[in-house]
Amino acid sequence: MPGESDLRALLSGMRPRLNPGRYVFTTVGGGVPSGVVPVVTVAEDEGLTLVVRLEEAEAAGLAYGYVAGWITLRVHSALQAIGLTAAVARELADAGLSCNVVAGFHHDHLFVPYERAAQAVAVLEELARRSG
Repeated sequence: MPGESDLRALLSGMRPRLNPGRYVFTTVGGGVPSGVVPVVTVAEDEGLTLVVRLEEAEAAGLAYGYVAGWITLRVHSALQAIGLTAAVARELADAGLSCNVVAGFHHDHLFVPYERAAQAVAVLEELARRSG
């Protein structure tokens, strides 16, 4: 089934869900350390970026700085859809919230400051309501 491309449908149907836990961005020079199960990996020239549970990073001795809450937008967005990331980022920026976006095959995932994650969900729910 193809993903949704219509921006209004994407925004009104995004149904943001805050996943349990605290997540951190870290980087490693080699492979993923034992005991670490990343929810995101990105291969960069400088190393392999991992987004992992805070507890896993600490147990593996991985350095991190940013602690995030992980929000999943449960609308099935098409990878070629235009405007979803911009609209979401703009709304969160207007609320003073940073946002790191990762696109999966089916859904978009947002990493926002952990201590303000519930507020970010509320901001997104309001955007969805206004877009319906």
